[in-house]
Amino acid sequence: MNKETDFTNGPIVGPLLRFSLPILLALFLQALYGAVDLLVVGKYAAAADVSGVAVGSQIMMTMTNLISSFAMGTTILLGQKIGEGDRASGGRIIGTSAAAFFLIGAVMTVLVPLLSGTLASVMNAPPEAFAETKRYIAICGAGSIMIIAYNVLGSVMRGIGDSRTPLITVAIASVCNIAGDLLLIAGAHMGAEGAAIATVASQTVSVVVSFFLLRRRALPFSFSREHLRIESSILRRITRFGMPIALQDLLVGLSFLVILAIVNKLGLIASAGVGVAEKVCAFIMLAPAAFMQAMSAYVAQNYGAMKPERSIRGLRIAIGISTLFGVLMFYAAYFHGDLLCGIFSNEEDVILAGFDYLRAYAIDCLFTCFLFCFIGFYNGLGRTGFVMAQGIGAAFLIRIPVAYYMSVTTGRLFYIGLGVPCATVIQIAACFVFYGYLKKTGTLSAAQTRPTRS
Repeated sequence: MNKETDFTNGPIVGPLLRFSLPILLALFLQALYGAVDLLVVGKYAAAADVSGVAVGSQIMMTMTNLISSFAMGTTILLGQKIGEGDRASGGRIIGTSAAAFFLIGAVMTVLVPLLSGTLASVMNAPPEAFAETKRYIAICGAGSIMIIAYNVLGSVMRGIGDSRTPLITVAIASVCNIAGDLLLIAGAHMGAEGAAIATVASQTVSVVVSFFLLRRRALPFSFSREHLRIESSILRRITRFGMPIALQDLLVGLSFLVILAIVNKLGLIASAGVGVAEKVCAFIMLAPAAFMQAMSAYVAQNYGAMKPERSIRGLRIAIGISTLFGVLMFYAAYFHGDLLCGIFSNEEDVILAGFDYLRAYAIDCLFTCFLFCFIGFYNGLGRTGFVMAQGIGAAFLIRIPVAYYMSVTTGRLFYIGLGVPCATVIQIAACFVFYGYLKKTGTLSAAQTRPTRS
């Protein structure tokens, strides 16, 4: 049985680290989950398969992040209700979330395979890799409902303060994915198609295990089949919290897809190189992403318990710890990125292209430790509208224009990648300004902290 974490009392550092570590490990395994596809394809298949998996997985990652972000509304609402002491609403929140996301999953499972060719065309998939990209998207899209189910179950666990169960399930899925990749790609030589089949199969195993563990554990509230229906009042609150986060992640994800489409015009080697670099980036950004999720749950509980000063102390601690990871990741990516890219490809041209792009991401490591912790802080407060605004604004006013300008004037991947840290700096400035606004208006005072009950 897992013990839920109470963030509203006692020490801050210990509980926050103990909660963050399983999230970090789970994110690592999720990144490994996707990276293994590219790693095995890079070792046992052609550059066209590498490009197909790179482009296709970027599209699927954007969709997955969209659902994961929307499900954050469940995490925030559950955390606030637990902080308020209103645990009776838990079953209704879970039931509404499960029913709503099931409908979304059913629609995506049908639409994504049908639109796979269109998506590959929009992404300017290189002609040599178009068929591989289309097949990868179609197969993974057919498993969308499993991807959604996994993220909803994970959001429920984190909302009640349990970050261990999602770690267990993603670990099992990662092992299954590695076995599937080795069997289908290295053994059966199925290339990008084998990578997609292994991904969907392992996600299915993960969902079955997650559901089994959830049913066996004691929840801090009652839950039954009668709760599996959409309650409009609860759905509105989940949507109010989750939709701005989801919209931001969707449009920010689209901005990265636009950059990838820009790069794809530079040819197959550039496309494969950036695809390799993106997989490395998934690892070097793990610590900030883990603290972002932890801060959302931490702040949500303290917001519900009317303890804003404790939320602020947690933010400062999270930024400090995350910064240490950021400096280490900057050093590894900026000075040794060729070794990291070499993990995913045997072709020297692809490795050098990936390294050139990765050096720009390395600079971003120094800034995301601030940005991601702030985003988690504002998500926990329910200020997801601001999170959406700053993310979208930076993506379309800074990241894409810089990348496009650099592609036209230099054609070098390093300069194209500089659009990422440029946007992050602007986002951090916006976060500090908004923080000052909340302090000035007294929004972070205990007297104004209690969220409105549904």
